[in-house]
Amino acid sequence: MVITPLIDFQELPRKNASQVKNKWAEVVRFVREEGSVAVTSHSAVEIVMLDVNTYKQLTEEIQVLKAREQIGLDELESRFNARLASLQQPDARANVQALFNARGKLGKRPKAGSSY
Repeated sequence: MVITPLIDFQELPRKNASQVKNKWAEVVRFVREEGSVAVTSHSAVEIVMLDVNTYKQLTEEIQVLKAREQIGLDELESRFNARLASLQQPDARANVQALFNARGKLGKRPKAGSSY
């Protein structure tokens, strides 16, 4: 799925609030043709109007992104729970203490491959 690139609201075509109020049908036609319009009041953008197809597309994309995010969160939760379970094993404390007591020294000499 390709995410729809959004135009910065400052770059959208503009209609002032009076135009929207007095020429509603014209503004609706404009939004259908352009996809969206920024409505201004005293030269400041107050709202953005979207046509229904643009709105539907954006909401569908948001749902897909939320689903992806949830999958990532579920994976992280699973990994966290697995690590937590290993730390809750009866011998975990002794293993951690042994690691600290070793102070970086290895118990056996490491092998550097099968031919060593």
